[in-house]
Amino acid sequence: MFTGIVETTGLVAGIESEGTNLTFRIESSLAAELKIDQSVSHNGVCLTVTSVADGSYTVTAVDETLKKTNLGRVQVGDRVNLERCMPANGRFDGHIVQGHVDQTGICTQVQDMNGSWLFDFQYDPADGNSDSAGNVTVEKGSICINGVSLTVFNSRDDSFRVTIIPYTYEHTSFRDLKPGDVVNLEFDIVGKYIKKMLAGYR
Repeated sequence: MFTGIVETTGLVAGIESEGTNLTFRIESSLAAELKIDQSVSHNGVCLTVTSVADGSYTVTAVDETLKKTNLGRVQVGDRVNLERCMPANGRFDGHIVQGHVDQTGICTQVQDMNGSWLFDFQYDPADGNSDSAGNVTVEKGSICINGVSLTVFNSRDDSFRVTIIPYTYEHTSFRDLKPGDVVNLEFDIVGKYIKKMLAGYR
């Protein structure tokens, strides 16, 4: 489990194809603290560390993950948001994040507010995938974007807005995000359960 509080970013230093899978080599200050088999969130996607070297480590994303997230679009030189899984005795600073991306969305607008930034996102609430159809946001509710826990406002049926403070802007990949970019979305787990119960179990 994660909290959506990004620890640092990592630089994608290499990408290798292995059949339908992709193995990413990530350079990060976290590398020295990682162990093989440890879970790390990459842009909100939970991946397992497969090797650790000086200043870098590798993770593999399977075909299904590449199809449902933006990791298939990542290129060498890109930055990704990183968070290690939450320790059992850790402080719960964000919200409940599973590291299981529900669907992708698109950044539609970025506004510099001279001290903060407004980011608008659009998504398909019924994208044809039965696992993600019906995802919703609520005003002042939680959303995880590329692994970053944020508060929603201007909630609509297929869009929402978030505010990014300077610290988050400088310490995550939000500083690279521009209109048209695809992002990973994980919707609030409580909201998903309530939505399912109201719709009836099928």
